[in-house]
Amino acid sequence: MIQSASWEPELCLSNSFLLHDVAEPVAPLILASPHSGRAYPQSFLGQSRLDLISLRRSEDAYVDLLFEAAPSWGIPLLCAQFPRAYCDVNRYAWELDPGMFRERLPEGSLTNTAKVRSGLGMMARIAGPGRGIYRHQLPVSEATQRIASCWLPYHEALEGMIERCRSRFGTCFLLDLHSMPTIPHLRLPDIILGDLHGTSCAPEIVEGVAHRLGSQGFSVGLNRPYAGGYITERYGTPDRQVHVIQVEISRRLYLDEPTIRPSPDFASLRARLEDALSGIIELAGAFRAYRKPCDNRCIG
Repeated sequence: MIQSASWEPELCLSNSFLLHDVAEPVAPLILASPHSGRAYPQSFLGQSRLDLISLRRSEDAYVDLLFEAAPSWGIPLLCAQFPRAYCDVNRYAWELDPGMFRERLPEGSLTNTAKVRSGLGMMARIAGPGRGIYRHQLPVSEATQRIASCWLPYHEALEGMIERCRSRFGTCFLLDLHSMPTIPHLRLPDIILGDLHGTSCAPEIVEGVAHRLGSQGFSVGLNRPYAGGYITERYGTPDRQVHVIQVEISRRLYLDEPTIRPSPDFASLRARLEDALSGIIELAGAFRAYRKPCDNRCIG
């Protein structure tokens, strides 16, 4: 049973992430939830012209709770605690809008990517449907601080998980967990898997995950409109035996989106995802059995 306090946002940030590690993992599978953090620093709230509920619209709300049983099954789970609007670890560290800052950004910053132009760089310019977050321009030191306190620790933790998994099993399979908002007049599948159009994960794994989700009654799409972000791109290297799939779950399945509260369907969705995860754990174990580390001539 999830405690009701788990639904509530925190108005301080004490830890950048929670790593629910396991001493004896049962398969070469790890889970990560980079956008479900709901601990809002007071300094950030003071900088924002938006209220808390508006800031929270960018969260992948409660995705961490949908999968919190995984460690009890022998699968580690990494969860960001900071909100996506504060620091988005699914972006390059210096992928930033220069108009947000009083000073010039460091040389080499990525200032003209599609994500930056849409207002969704490492530090988001907007939240929800195009609403500007900040009251005024920020010092570049604010970006430096968020990278040091949030972005780097999260990626260091994720890298450590991947390397431990690969060292133990010879391969690693990461599910990067997200949720997607309802888009008016567009009916998307229940779940969209992203493998960067076949480059971040062996195709037989993607097919196996889709099959196990489909067996639980989910409609499953691939890559459109969510093919994967920075995490999928950075870590998905099948030739090094690291396979990454971005998983986008429709919020209409579990969330009252206007209030950002769990809907009555939350528990049933969680149970269905747990049943699917059980099959994915078996898939990962079988993949270990027939797909061993190999030289650079191997694919996947």
